[in-house]
Amino acid sequence: RIEDAVSATRAAIEEGIVAGGGSALIHAGKVLDGELGLEGDERMGVNIVRKSLVQPLRWIAENGGQQGYVVTTKVADMEPGHGYNAATDVYEDLIAAGVIDPVKVTRSALANAASIASLLITTETLVVDKRESDDE
Repeated sequence: RIEDAVSATRAAIEEGIVAGGGSALIHAGKVLDGELGLEGDERMGVNIVRKSLVQPLRWIAENGGQQGYVVTTKVADMEPGHGYNAATDVYEDLIAAGVIDPVKVTRSALANAASIASLLITTETLVVDKRESDDE
């Protein structure tokens, strides 16, 4: 855990911090709202990215016993830097509350997710584990 803390601190020093808990992704996704002049596959790709940016906060809320989409909708209506603090079950200024993420980590996670999604979309074959039935 100490190594993780040191790495996170270095990443924060390199590129700065954003509000944590997935709220920065929700607020960043607002750039994708509205008419961007895209058509077809590009429009579909933007919609996929927009929906995916909501998922980290939705799952944080769900794991905390809240309704994920209710939380994400409330956070989307808040000012950037504000969001849902799952540890205290409060909507607040997350940076002031110390709920932060390094920009480098957030950016890298988003880039890696996009890379994997691109591979899945372009591959013709995907190997997965066989789902076990409830009878077994």
